[in-house]
Amino acid sequence: MQLMLAPMEGVIDYPMRELLTALGGVDRCVTEFVRVTGRLLPPRVFHRLCPELAAGGTTASGVPVYVQLLGGQAAVMAENAARAAELGAAGIDLNFGCPARTVNRSDGGSVILREPQRVHAIAAAVRAAVPAQVPVTVKIRLGYEDTSLLLDIVRGIEAAGATELTVHARTKRHGYRPPAYWEEIARAREVVSLNVIANGEIWSPADALRCRQVSGCDDLMLGRGALCRPDLARLVAAAARGEAPASLHWPDILPMLLQFLELNLAHYDACYAPNPLKQWLVYLRAYFPQAAAVFEQVKRLRDPAQVRHALLANLRAAAGNENTAAAA
Repeated sequence: MQLMLAPMEGVIDYPMRELLTALGGVDRCVTEFVRVTGRLLPPRVFHRLCPELAAGGTTASGVPVYVQLLGGQAAVMAENAARAAELGAAGIDLNFGCPARTVNRSDGGSVILREPQRVHAIAAAVRAAVPAQVPVTVKIRLGYEDTSLLLDIVRGIEAAGATELTVHARTKRHGYRPPAYWEEIARAREVVSLNVIANGEIWSPADALRCRQVSGCDDLMLGRGALCRPDLARLVAAAARGEAPASLHWPDILPMLLQFLELNLAHYDACYAPNPLKQWLVYLRAYFPQAAAVFEQVKRLRDPAQVRHALLANLRAAAGNENTAAAA
């Protein structure tokens, strides 16, 4: 089983990839999308969204990072895919899954699923432009309005020569509302021979097991679940081996919050560095209730030093509670 970290725009960026892959269990990452319109983009754009290009295309933990492209014009997508490969991308991923209105209105993401022939044309052009040894993967939803075109879409992607296909088990209309329709992925798998990766509503090792059973997919992509529960990939991988490692608890998360702040300070301007931390706390509180209290403490703070001070205070308090419990 291979576990992929989903390319969540504005959330799973370089610092988050560094942090989550260090915990283990993640076999591959995909960048936030590189928006391709009408021209060949300069190298700096690719390096900004994928700093890992400067380190052999992997995170510090050695996990390969694919560069994701989003756009609706086959020729210019192919040009930019070739450039990403030249810069050292471990693979190229094509985004036909983004449901955001602004993206769809500008001819990108899931709106292209309304035209299976165009999905095929873009994937085929990219495959032809990229060296054979560089994987070309595709991410889709079940469809735009409904699932009526799903089988045509996946057949076209296979015919284009794609290496793998990831399917988010909802349509664009579904957005992110549960449930995920894993059984539709199983239907798609029946008509293609390429490897299909299942994505959507995987929040626990038990969810991962059910997803594999219903979809028939060996490999999975984790998104919001990995943000709410940072060790999810490690737990899912262990469960697949019949093992049961200890889960992370809140005292384990607090040092990670500090590390995440420092990673953001190293990567972004100081005035913006606290924002990703606040965003992550919103995700974390779904699994760690203590995150809500920390969020309330830092949500209005803009100075990274003040945010760091608040996190250190929580870390000291958690250590004191542990010592008190141990003495008791």
